[in-house]
Amino acid sequence: MNEIKKQLNFTLNDLKIEKNIGEHYKGKVRDNFHMNDKILMVTSDRVSAFDHVLGTIPFKGQILTEIANFWFDKTKDIVPNHIISSPDPQVLIAKKAKTLPVEIIIRQYITGSLWREYSDGINGQYGFDIEDGLKQNQKFDQCIITPSTKAEYGQHDEPISREKIISELVPEDIYSKAEDYALKLFKAGQEWADKMGLILVDTKYEFGMYNGELIVIDEIHTPDSSRYWIKESYDENFKKGLPQNMLDKENIRQWLIEQGFKGEGTPPKLSDDIRILLSEKYMELYKKITGNDFEPFSGDVKKRIINNLEKASIL
Repeated sequence: MNEIKKQLNFTLNDLKIEKNIGEHYKGKVRDNFHMNDKILMVTSDRVSAFDHVLGTIPFKGQILTEIANFWFDKTKDIVPNHIISSPDPQVLIAKKAKTLPVEIIIRQYITGSLWREYSDGINGQYGFDIEDGLKQNQKFDQCIITPSTKAEYGQHDEPISREKIISELVPEDIYSKAEDYALKLFKAGQEWADKMGLILVDTKYEFGMYNGELIVIDEIHTPDSSRYWIKESYDENFKKGLPQNMLDKENIRQWLIEQGFKGEGTPPKLSDDIRILLSEKYMELYKKITGNDFEPFSGDVKKRIINNLEKASIL
């Protein structure tokens, strides 16, 4: 807790690199620098929800990068990925792929945004209907794929059907392979999470083409891209209609909803308490997933990154 408090004023919000190393693209969380056939991906400590960047969370970038690396290494024999190297705890050097304009979202439970839509009577937006009479956080008999468009920064991702994707956005053979890869990754993630006392509830994947090969890009199975619950309390909480014990970004979404914010207008300023809470949740998830304690790199994040990039002869 004390280490997190000390880091509140040293989080990485923006990384400006004076040397021109390539075209800079700033996303909700990452700062990407395009270097010929590679991308330098810097995971900031920014946190976003409901398509708004809200502020920063201590150690978030390091946790996300290290968890992503953990999963990329664990699944590299299942699905090819974009990782080349990691010169800093918050930096990846990745293959520069041509990104598919959709995100593949896989869900094993009806919760989060899907539950909010379902409870409001919205159904069929993905090209199929979800059965009537489901309860919040109920498990599907089989996982479902609910894809979305991949919107530019500041815009909203939109639900889309498989039929529309293959007729307008992605050739059917490529999209079918992406679906197959996504299902294999999700299965591997669920099996490992189960061993570690967790439930991998849902997640999103992004894919791209690199030298004619479909590869998974961005991040996989992190607390930003995925929803995790504590396994041992799921059944009892579901039976009693209680919220699940979450170790992911849904904690901040729920906090925003409690403040009366669901995406419209100006989001409330994050309190230090919620920033600390999310950092603690991410650290707890890190330990449960990897089996190791999280070792934070405290202090000036920007200075450390610049030094490490210089050591790696990138700057």
